[in-house]
Amino acid sequence: MLNEFKAFIARGNVMDLAVGVIIGAAFSRIVDSIVNDLVMPVVGALTGGGFDFSNYFLPLSSNVTASTLAAAREQGAVFAYGNFITVALNFVILAWIIFLMVKGVNRVRASVDKQKADEAAPPPADVALLTEIRDLLKSRPAV
Repeated sequence: MLNEFKAFIARGNVMDLAVGVIIGAAFSRIVDSIVNDLVMPVVGALTGGGFDFSNYFLPLSSNVTASTLAAAREQGAVFAYGNFITVALNFVILAWIIFLMVKGVNRVRASVDKQKADEAAPPPADVALLTEIRDLLKSRPAV
């Protein structure tokens, strides 16, 4: 059983998955930092600092009188639509940033692929034929 486990762990798919999860976690921290430290302060400055809708709610019972969502939840049932709006807007901003990052990476990758294709491209047909003729002439004995 131990040998089977070693074989399972050593398989490429498991290692690729582990690397993907680790890179994904690191990438998630980078994107979170971009959103929280770079984008949201700019959005907050443009909107006057009022981009947090998380305390918008509708009380579903008559005994809810609090002004913050946390306090209102302690008093009774609430329909917390503001928190959903904040999370949805954060998702859209995050998705846009990821889209821009992937687009940039794809542009760089396409440039590298084009450069490799140009380097590996076979010579034009006329050049190949002339090279072949030259090589044939070199291989013939002198008369």
